[in-house]
Parts: sequence; structure tokens; C-alpha cells
Amino acid sequence: MPIAQTFLPELEHECATTRKLIALCPEQHAAWKPHSKSMALGGLALHLANILTWAPRTVQLTELDLAPPGGPPWTPPKFESIARTLSIFDANLAAARSAIAATSDAEMQVGWTLKKAGVPFFTLPRFACLRSFVLSHQIHHRGQLSVYLRLLDVPLPQVYGPTADAPL
Repeated sequence: MPIAQTFLPELEHECATTRKLIALCPEQHAAWKPHSKSMALGGLALHLANILTWAPRTVQLTELDLAPPGGPPWTPPKFESIARTLSIFDANLAAARSAIAATSDAEMQVGWTLKKAGVPFFTLPRFACLRSFVLSHQIHHRGQLSVYLRLLDVPLPQVYGPTADAPL
């Protein structure tokens, strides 16, 4: 079975859970932060939606520089609404699915580098980058979002098993 076909079901499963949690975000608390060093709730939800943009970039390019020398640095988009964030999530997931499905096993083994101002952070095979930089990155921030929601007393759905709010 091709690498892409083994990875896509996992991506779908994890993204379905992530989408459920984004949908639970109370928009009236979009600017709320659990700590002064934390991202705001709305910004975190939008970050989760935008992590998926890295999948097409990973399989179609060989590097990404977050602050390319002589060019403008990457700037995160601004939160508008939960409905807009879900729309962005859905569009980005569709683009990620399509890009991954079109990638051969040989292309999955090509190295991919993340840089900032020309300085490499890491180089990994594309597949390892999809697994860690896209999927694990999303799972990490989804866990962060679940803590935000718990602190705001939003009932949490099952993720990998029961929660205090959604027993088996």
C-alpha cells in the first residue's frame, strides 16, 4: 500500500476530532488566554485550521523559510469567527488530502527543510515531516485547546476515550 494511502485515514481520524473541538470554542471568549504568554482561544483555533496548509507545502516544495532573507516574514492570519475558522479548516483539509493522495512513495522520501532567515531548523523526509510537523503538531495544539475549553467549562467530547463529560 502506498505511503499516502496509509497516512490519509490517520489524518482523517485526527482532523475529525480537531474539527469537533474547534466547533466547541465559545466565540465570546475568542480573546481569552489562560496565561499572558498563551495564545488567545480564537488564535489557537485558527492556528489549528492553518496547520493543515503545511501538508501541500511539504509535498510540493522542498523547504519553507518563515522569514526569508530579503522577503517578508510569515505573519499569522487574524481570527474572524469560529464559523470562518471551520470553513478554513475544511478547505485546508481538502487541499491537504488532495496533495497527499497525489504524492508517490519516492516523493515522500525527499527531504524537506524548515528554515527561518535562511537558518535550517530541521530536515526530514517529507513523510516524517507530515507525521511530525503537520499531524503531531496539530495533535499537540488540539490538546492545548482541550485544556482551554476545560478551563472555560466547555463540556469535552471523547477524543481517544471517555472524558468527564462524555463517558463510554
